[in-house]
Amino acid sequence: MEQELLKELSELLRDKQLRMATAESCTGGRIAAAMTALPGSSAYFAGGIVAYCNEVKRMLLGVSSDDLEQQGAVSQPVVEQMAKGAMQALACDCAVATSGIAGPGGGSPQKPVGTVWIAARYGTQGCSRCFHFEVLSREEVMRCSVEEALRMLLSLLR
Repeated sequence: MEQELLKELSELLRDKQLRMATAESCTGGRIAAAMTALPGSSAYFAGGIVAYCNEVKRMLLGVSSDDLEQQGAVSQPVVEQMAKGAMQALACDCAVATSGIAGPGGGSPQKPVGTVWIAARYGTQGCSRCFHFEVLSREEVMRCSVEEALRMLLSLLR
């Protein structure tokens, strides 16, 4: 499924002459790796920021300290700011962002393992959604997060 999404997204980005970026926390650069695995991706992929700690989210992506403290890194406002910050930092047209709890530890009753917020942004348009990838391994949570992020950006660009 991921390969089909990558192919369709890359063709759409190329056809529209758009450049994209990523801001990744729980996916650790896997979206950027997937995008750059395709030949010719430099035509539409600007780069990615792996913002695993909150300081990087604040310093490189412009995420609000208040939102990080009040909502936590795995939240809608944070992931939306990450996507917007990636677009600004890398001077591109669109971006995706992920922040979540891949496991096996780190979860809480409010945000159990497998909780992932994903945002996609294109210009001034954006969308975000919370996913609950339950009973999956760390690798499966990351794989599902990559696919959903690609799917969200593709839907936004269509």
